[in-house]
Amino acid sequence: MAGPEAFFDVSKLMKEFDPTKMVGELSNMLKQYKLPGVDVDSIVASQKKNLEALTSANRVAIEGMQAVVKRQAEILQQTMNEASKAVDALSKAGSPPDVAAKQAELTKDAFERALANMRELAEMVSKSNQEATSTINSRISASLDEMKEVALKLKQPAA
Repeated sequence: MAGPEAFFDVSKLMKEFDPTKMVGELSNMLKQYKLPGVDVDSIVASQKKNLEALTSANRVAIEGMQAVVKRQAEILQQTMNEASKAVDALSKAGSPPDVAAKQAELTKDAFERALANMRELAEMVSKSNQEATSTINSRISASLDEMKEVALKLKQPAA
C-alpha cells in the first residue's frame, strides 16, 4: 500500500524553501530606500527570525500530519486483519446463541479499540498543534519586543 508520501513529499518541499534568500531580497529592497533613522539591518534580522519560526512551525505541523496519516494506515491494516480473524471466529462459533455471543464480544472489542484509536489520533494532532503554536507564539512575543526596541531608537534624538 503506497502512502501519501509516494505522491507528494511535503518534507522535500519544505527543505527546498530558503527563508534566507527571501530575507536577502527584502534587505536589498529596503536598503534602496535609505530611510533616515531606520535600522534596516534589525528589521531584516527580525523578519528573518519570523520566517524561520514560521518554517519551523510548518515543519512540525507537516511532520505531525504525516505521523497521523501513517498511524491511520497502520490502524486500517490492523483493523482489516482483525476483521478477517473475526469472520473466522464467527464461522467456528457453532450454535446460533454461541454466534450471537461471539458477535457481541467482537463488536464490543472493536468499539473499544476504535475509541482508543480515535483518542490516540486526537492526542497526536493536539501535540503537533501545540508544538507549532508554541513556536509561533514565542516568535510573536520576541518580534513585538524587537519592534518596541526599534520604536524606542527612533524616538531618541540623533547624536
